[in-house]
Amino acid sequence: MMNVQMQTINQKIAIEYLKFFYPPLRNEITQLSVHDNFAGAIQATINYLKDLLMQSKINTIAHHIKLMDWIYRNGNSYVRDIIENLFVRSFESFKKHAKIEDWKLLYQYMPLSFQVIYNDQRKQDKIFFGK
Repeated sequence: MMNVQMQTINQKIAIEYLKFFYPPLRNEITQLSVHDNFAGAIQATINYLKDLLMQSKINTIAHHIKLMDWIYRNGNSYVRDIIENLFVRSFESFKKHAKIEDWKLLYQYMPLSFQVIYNDQRKQDKIFFGK
């Protein structure tokens, strides 16, 4: 069997995956991509997941987090930075707005890479901002 090397995902390829992974957001993501606004597309996915959180759709959110983790793991440094600084950073807001049991379940489903980043961000926030 041949070993095929996966191409590193840049922001343009990531946008195409986001359009596929988030059909309800396809038009919004397309509009943002016209202006090369990858960060805006990530923010749109965050807003969508927050709406799902208000509906306690934890399994659906967990699935989307795993899809984002796949993009993150295969992304170039720019894609990874945006996902870390917007997507993973948004978990603190998710925690604030979720029921305690929903947050615990969501955290349990979260890929280990995102748990590590999230916990590192919390430690840094505590050091720099006393939060």
